Amino acid sequence: MKLASLKHGRDGTLVVVSADLAWYADASHIAPTLQAALDDWDAMLPALGNLATDLEHEAIPRQRFHEHQAAAPLPRAYQWADGSAYVNHVALVRQARGADLPDSFWHDPLIYQGGSDGFLAPRDPIPLADEAWGGDFEGEVVVVTGDVPLGASREQALGAIRLVGLANDVSLRHLIPGELAKGFGFFQSKPATTLSPVLVTPDALGPWWREGKLHRRLMIEFNGQPFGRAEAGEDMTFDFGTLVAHAAKTRALGAGTIIGSGTVSNRGADGGPGATIAAGGAGYSCLAELRTVETLEGGEARTPFLKRGDSVRIWAEDDRHHPIFGVIEQTVS
Repeated sequence: MKLASLKHGRDGTLVVVSADLAWYADASHIAPTLQAALDDWDAMLPALGNLATDLEHEAIPRQRFHEHQAAAPLPRAYQWADGSAYVNHVALVRQARGADLPDSFWHDPLIYQGGSDGFLAPRDPIPLADEAWGGDFEGEVVVVTGDVPLGASREQALGAIRLVGLANDVSLRHLIPGELAKGFGFFQSKPATTLSPVLVTPDALGPWWREGKLHRRLMIEFNGQPFGRAEAGEDMTFDFGTLVAHAAKTRALGAGTIIGSGTVSNRGADGGPGATIAAGGAGYSCLAELRTVETLEGGEARTPFLKRGDSVRIWAEDDRHHPIFGVIEQTVS
């Protein structure tokens, strides 16, 4: 089942979307918003599932689904916590700023608390007030949970995952070192995050969702050119069950919590940092990784960070090359 929110008020209107993303049916008679559905998921799921079946069979009124009319599926959420499950990415960005990678990073997940009071819609522009801040896109996988009890096991955490989607977690790279040096974590360097047009239940992903990972390529285009084709199910040091359980170690998580994977990142065939698509590699899911590789290979980064007018597209495809979660398509403003 695929769920989305059409733009309406602060929290959108819940709709069920067809598997091919072409049509939608209003679900507000079941739950007015996605958060309301998540709050009472077990009771709402059968009715939402029946609506999705009727939509696929054209047994109910339907309307064309246009992604530019979609808000973020959760326009605002009770919690947004982003991990760094791909330690290859952590190693590269730390290397870029001259920081060591402690061995514990391979055994204990990293996670930070992001701003959840407003998510950008998938076609909203990326606001960048100052290009000197070093704006960067980050292609990620996200999950949305139901209620997760304090001290949940990995298995309990996996069972609490209700929906899967994608995100563009924008970073302001030049603000990060100064913030981290204060010892209090990210804040100004992590502006609003963008969510994919639709979120999908794990069962609808079939074999693409297993062992707490999405086994599809994360497709990224930058300024109209192929930039990233990383396999999301590979080189993921910590699966989503582990990430959610880590977040719930000292506190329960409320329904509607969004947990991110961090930037999807693949090592190269030789175990190194990987290569661009043009060089036969899987490319990258953020500019910072490319800049680090450029520095390692040539002594300096050649690719600039985001500038106004730049564009980025992020999506994942099914076996027929159709987007699974819709497409995040943004221009820097």
